[in-house]
Amino acid sequence: MSWLDKIKPSFVSSEPEQLDQRASVPEGLWKKCVRCDAVLYRPELEKNLDVCPKCQHHMRIDARRRLDIFLDEGGREELATDVQPLDRLKFKDTKRYRDRLTQAQKQTGESDALVVMAGCLQGRPIIAAAFAFNFHGGSMGYAVGEKFTRAANAARDVGCPLVCFSATGGARMQEALISLMQMAKTSAVLEKMKRAGLPYISVMTDPVYGGVSASLAMLGDINIAEPNARAGFAGPNIIEQTIRQKLPPGFQRSEFLLERGAIDMIVARANMRDTIARLLNNLMAANDAPRVEALEQSGEGQGADAGANASAEAQTPGTNDATMASTEEADGGALPAVADENK
Repeated sequence: MSWLDKIKPSFVSSEPEQLDQRASVPEGLWKKCVRCDAVLYRPELEKNLDVCPKCQHHMRIDARRRLDIFLDEGGREELATDVQPLDRLKFKDTKRYRDRLTQAQKQTGESDALVVMAGCLQGRPIIAAAFAFNFHGGSMGYAVGEKFTRAANAARDVGCPLVCFSATGGARMQEALISLMQMAKTSAVLEKMKRAGLPYISVMTDPVYGGVSASLAMLGDINIAEPNARAGFAGPNIIEQTIRQKLPPGFQRSEFLLERGAIDMIVARANMRDTIARLLNNLMAANDAPRVEALEQSGEGQGADAGANASAEAQTPGTNDATMASTEEADGGALPAVADENK
């Protein structure tokens, strides 16, 4: 044994495991903002609803997290879970469409690019849908169109509003005309909601393009967008190549669209719940009034009033008609309508 072997253990470890010992940092603990390059602590970022505290950039979030922070806790039910994507055309490019679907389903845990849930928003029953951009770029095919149609029909059946959060690249090219048909399908069911007097609020998150922007994303009674979200039919690069002109700064961003009247408002993610709840209270006021009136008429106070009216009628027969007439004048003619319905 040489003199070097004698002194080596005192300052150098011969064990590979000891040589590689270092402070371990869990993966995914930090995230870099794509806008300002700030390195953010993920737990704090999640508390801030995935909005960068440095530049207020609204990062993309998956569909279930979006619905989780939007809807009230408890009482949620996912709808249209039996709808699955179909490969009717047996499409194949460099890879079979069926294989692409299987891969996307394994990576995201979703059956397709739309998640629909029934729940409540600040106590109000509501149907909410959210696009999963991490599933085929949030593209709309048969399954997305069918899920959205069922969501709108469920809202009509219950008599509640529909809110949809869009994040999509457009129609799914692997389904060709079948995907394009969903534009007409979703537009038709929204027309039925309009005729039923039920509000539909569309929220555009980054990005919203193609066939979805030309159909359900822009057909809201109120169209909302998150700050700095991109929305349009064709992308800026394609437009510049077509018209051979330079587009203005901020083209197709939500601020650009709001200035030109393409959308109604821009709402930060932290304010989305309160803003939409307030809008729905105003939009549903006409629908809520008959329900409130019915509850008041069927409340505890009605029993006492009915007993008093019955005793008065027994004591003074023939005065009930005059009482009803004065009541009708006070209620603005609401009682005759109820009487006609009862007949």
